[in-house]
Amino acid sequence: MKGVDEAEAAKPASDQEPTHALRPRKAGKPRTSGKRRKAGNRASKAILRFLPLLLLTAVIAALAVPMGLGVASGFFGFPGPSAGPSPKVPAWQQVPSELSRTQVVAPLDPSAPVPLPASVARQVNAALNPDGGGDFTGVVQDALTGQTLYDRDGAKNRIPASNMKLLTAVAALRAIGPETRFSTRVLAGASPSTIVLSAGGDVLLGAGPSQPGEVLGRAGLETLAADAAKSLQDRGVKGAVTVQLDDTLFTGPALNPAWHIEDVEAGETAPVFPLALNSARTSPDSTSGPRPQDAALTAAQEFAAKLQAAGASAGFTVAPDVERAKAPAGKPEVLASVESATVRQQVDLMLETSDNYLAETFGRLVALSMGQPGTYDAATAAVSAQLAQAGIATDSMHLADVSGLALGNQVSTRQFADVVRAITSGPDTRLRAALAGFPVAGLTGTLGDRYGDASTSQGAGLVRAKTGTLNSVIALSGYVVDADGRLLVFSFIGNGLTPGAAGNKTALDRSATALASCGCRAG
Repeated sequence: MKGVDEAEAAKPASDQEPTHALRPRKAGKPRTSGKRRKAGNRASKAILRFLPLLLLTAVIAALAVPMGLGVASGFFGFPGPSAGPSPKVPAWQQVPSELSRTQVVAPLDPSAPVPLPASVARQVNAALNPDGGGDFTGVVQDALTGQTLYDRDGAKNRIPASNMKLLTAVAALRAIGPETRFSTRVLAGASPSTIVLSAGGDVLLGAGPSQPGEVLGRAGLETLAADAAKSLQDRGVKGAVTVQLDDTLFTGPALNPAWHIEDVEAGETAPVFPLALNSARTSPDSTSGPRPQDAALTAAQEFAAKLQAAGASAGFTVAPDVERAKAPAGKPEVLASVESATVRQQVDLMLETSDNYLAETFGRLVALSMGQPGTYDAATAAVSAQLAQAGIATDSMHLADVSGLALGNQVSTRQFADVVRAITSGPDTRLRAALAGFPVAGLTGTLGDRYGDASTSQGAGLVRAKTGTLNSVIALSGYVVDADGRLLVFSFIGNGLTPGAAGNKTALDRSATALASCGCRAG
């Protein structure tokens, strides 16, 4: 569509007659001659043709004067024509006068109303129904008081799948400590040309340089090898260097007999060692598929290759084969070492990604921290003992592993609700370190692709819970702040379910969403 000026310019000449030609001639005026009249017409046409340009020039000039004065005031320091106050700048646009304090979640109001159990039951029962066979049990508690708001066979033992990792998280934070790190060391061997790679429980090693800002790969074998090469060079070592591996920190079978071999072959877990790259995965980005069956030896061979590269300029080579051997007795010299991320950070990773290998490693480390051997049996006993010390009833529990792969695990939803409450509100503040690891509905971890439909979207970003899934098992245990500002903890577990039935996962998510949107004060 053309503008007004363009439309006018497009008219034919006959449509552009000067307006004065339409006016009547005033009486008493002598008639002008034809030549003068034609000349006048030509002059009028010329004026009208350039009239828009003249008007535009005048407007620009009118604007330029105040603008020029405003600019001049900036150069010469005298006030411009607008001497009035400048518009107020919003606070969020102003230059800050001080650094903001770290944002933290405000304490919950203890006077927020507690939901009525009957209302909670009505809403949860409407959602918590199996898709096909099987059944669900569940418990909802008020986190502050421990009052039970919902109980459907809450004392009944269940196969909990990966909800088991909540128990392992509590045990690790209590027994090992949130800020503890695990060291992977290179020790002087029995001869000057022998070194020992000593496993210290870090199964999140990276192959490259250490990355201090990461959890997976915080300690890197390339950095460890470079530091060890420098130490060997400083000691004047030449010729072939032999690398030995001491992974005797863990004892007993590396593979739990309670696991189905199909799960191991599918890469759900692997034989457990106290040293591994990428949580016994082939790469840091790998989340499925076959795993190394000897993660410690795989890591040691990678270290030897890095040491060979670092030793080229230091005057030594590395023997091709890595030998398993125990480090010399006493206190052998430490040639190099790297440290893992903290237990707090590793627990969060374990919960968020549901890492089976890391969970089983933690179980054995808990046992060792309690003076027990690093075996599967000692791990399950140690986790159970730590839960009992935390005030969780364990008499009816049976733990076959500490990651949740074993079908022999038996734990009730009441026990899981008690565990979550101990994490969120219990007296042992070390357990608060696990809060950040709970997946957030619709956003992170194993809940990142859930809570996207109309029936569950109100729970997105609010529900925080550990998931659990096996062939006929599904579980969800976590916490949520309801619509009235009351913190609730919950656990829902389904057993004997129809494998692959999509409605079971939806039933869990709708139940948790009902709690998130619940005022639940009306009967």
